[in-house]
Amino acid sequence: MAERILVVDDDVESLKLIGMMLQRQGYEVILASNGQQALDRALADRPDLIILDVMMPVMDGYEVCRRLRQDPITQHIPILMFTAKTMVDDKVAGFEAGADDYLTKPTHPAELASRVKALLARRPAQPAQAPVMTNRSLVWGFLGAKGGVGTTTVAANCAAALVKYDTTILADFRLGQGALALSLGLMRATGMANLLARPTPEITVRAVEGELVTHASGLRLLLSSSRPKETLLNAAPDGAAAIVRHLQAIHPQVVLDLGSGLSRLTARLVLELDRLTLVVEPNRVALILARDILAELQQIGVQAARLSVVLVNRTQSSLHVPWQEAEHMLGHEVAAIISPAPELVFQAAEAGLPVVLYQPNSIVGTQFAKLTEEVIARR
Repeated sequence: MAERILVVDDDVESLKLIGMMLQRQGYEVILASNGQQALDRALADRPDLIILDVMMPVMDGYEVCRRLRQDPITQHIPILMFTAKTMVDDKVAGFEAGADDYLTKPTHPAELASRVKALLARRPAQPAQAPVMTNRSLVWGFLGAKGGVGTTTVAANCAAALVKYDTTILADFRLGQGALALSLGLMRATGMANLLARPTPEITVRAVEGELVTHASGLRLLLSSSRPKETLLNAAPDGAAAIVRHLQAIHPQVVLDLGSGLSRLTARLVLELDRLTLVVEPNRVALILARDILAELQQIGVQAARLSVVLVNRTQSSLHVPWQEAEHMLGHEVAAIISPAPELVFQAAEAGLPVVLYQPNSIVGTQFAKLTEEVIARR
């Protein structure tokens, strides 16, 4: 497999030139045109080497280098500073920031190839604490067609069912409306707000991990509280997306409670998902809302194959729309139907446990488990 090199430069022509030079040497090239893109691509793609320009607006190469060295996921990656700056003090600043080598522009292709080859040959082994993505990774989001349909309950139970396959993180993105912590008997619930209050560049893997709490079920949780002032937080969608990528770097299975309806934040987050489940109550109002959400999701680029629909019957009712008619209204297959179990859900919440752990052999517990097994089989 070709070694991957991340090239960072705000000059498009330089990016193209360096990229072509490296591709001719047989390397796989990843490109970034600014500092934040560089940090994101380094975490997402885990390159074997980074070639980093110094003179970039907003965040220069020195700052990018320092942040890469501070993050345990990227601190081992060799960095070659590549810049027009030729003063000795500039080189010293690069090495102090954490660069492994320094090359000035313009350079001969043979010299660049030689430096790259030497850095790759002596790069350290990746530390054990920096997890590597495998085909076992899964980012699974749950979105309600409207409020009060049981989205949090479905997300929590599917996340708890995932734990038997691998360590799982459950993240609650419902700022100011977080009921997950309350249903699991936890008090510390400000982690999500603490992160989203930061500028995106300051949302690092270490910062995210510091806000996780561990539940008795084995789930690791990133929680929102029910404090109304959290709803006033001007959360950046890119910051939320960075949180999701960092969560996946920490553990391979991540479940997101996205609340109800599409917002500026959730419209960005759905693009980070391997699978999105829309939670719908089988009544006409909820189904019409769900139909519009499905259409919008496909408009913004979410493939139908990544979407599934779950019908949640919260109470026994002869007024519920039959599942065949629901599928016809939605234009989408229904993946699962969850039976009404209000007393059991209440008892499980009082015990601070998801239903799949409180009464795993119950009808609704087995329905959640089966839904999770089908997603695991598809990945």
